Amino acid sequence: VQAAAPAELPAPAALQGDPADSLYRAAREALSRREYRRAADLFARIPDRFPRSGYAADALYWQAFALYRLGGDQQLLEARDALRRQQERFPGAATRGDAATLDLRIQGALARRGNRDAAEQVQRIAGSIAEPPEPPEPVEAPEAPEAPEAPETPEHGDGRCADDGSDMKIAAMNALIHMDDEKARPILRKVLARRDEASVCLRRKAVFLISQGSGEGTEEILLASARTDPDPEVREQAVFWLSQVGSERAVGALDSILRASSDRRLQDKAIFALSQQNSPRARQALRTFAERADAPEQLREQAIFWIGQSGDPESTRYLRELFGRIKGEELRKKILFSVSQLGGDESGKWLVGVARDRTQPIEMRKQALFWAGQGSASAADLIGLYAAFDDREMKDQLIFVFSQRDEPAMTDKLLDIA
Repeated sequence: VQAAAPAELPAPAALQGDPADSLYRAAREALSRREYRRAADLFARIPDRFPRSGYAADALYWQAFALYRLGGDQQLLEARDALRRQQERFPGAATRGDAATLDLRIQGALARRGNRDAAEQVQRIAGSIAEPPEPPEPVEAPEAPEAPEAPETPEHGDGRCADDGSDMKIAAMNALIHMDDEKARPILRKVLARRDEASVCLRRKAVFLISQGSGEGTEEILLASARTDPDPEVREQAVFWLSQVGSERAVGALDSILRASSDRRLQDKAIFALSQQNSPRARQALRTFAERADAPEQLREQAIFWIGQSGDPESTRYLRELFGRIKGEELRKKILFSVSQLGGDESGKWLVGVARDRTQPIEMRKQALFWAGQGSASAADLIGLYAAFDDREMKDQLIFVFSQRDEPAMTDKLLDIA
């Protein structure tokens, strides 16, 4: 295929005041008269004599074009060299696209004349055309936070204590509390007051038995064990069984553990225990802790997670408002997840709004878009986002979100994009 004739190629606008202007005009006139040798020589002078000229970059292309039209072996090699110089010295040249096409034509002409290097180059380019492009990497979905595990219910006979006779004592206490709660309580208090290693198994069983009684003071007994017992398992089980008492006094005890304890495992259990209470005071305790800047961030994330599991409409409003005030990136991501778990049309629209907000970091917007796509946002709201996004990364994420939904409208939109 021959290159276009000079008359078919538009001349670039003249650069007023450029030192190479008269030389460039003379070269263009020679090219239009098909005086290719003269045109090539004139174009070659521009980048050598006026390297800073606005014509220098394109002059190398036109030099190569004129040499290509001459068509001899030497002229083709010189034309190829001129294009290499343009690529090295002026990678941003306006004619770089035309130069790539011309270079391929030159290589083809040299290959037909037996040039081995040119033939190999043409073969590599042709081979690459047959290879399919690699598919884009799938967008990774953010991971949902894991819920903390609740402590196991103590067995009526702990095999670990069989060697010291504790199994028999535990069985006796269990029988007594079912026979007479009032008589069992003083004995259990004394067991829980012990701090020796030999009574560990008894104390673990005692916190469970205390929680099953109906007498007053249960919360204070369990709270004392949670705060002061030297065995971590006794402390953690005391917190868990506090959550099963189901009283406002128990909520107050759990709140005090969350606020005052320095034991992170114990605080983690208190967060879970509070989340199980259907109590405004418990919900407020979790919210207060989630906002505590001096608290460990991982525990604050757990509080946010459990707030999102409440199913309370007021929690949805609270988390949306907290998102605008809180600083930590991971905390804000947990809020996005928790809002998505609360569900509802308002939650979906809010998540879509975060995804559209260009003031938010790109990763935050992608997370919001992902969780919006998990069901809380309508198909119409998500489809409307595609035209609103002007950056490739968000469109890629949105395409992934479309692929995760099974509505016909999503399939239609993917076909439309394709």
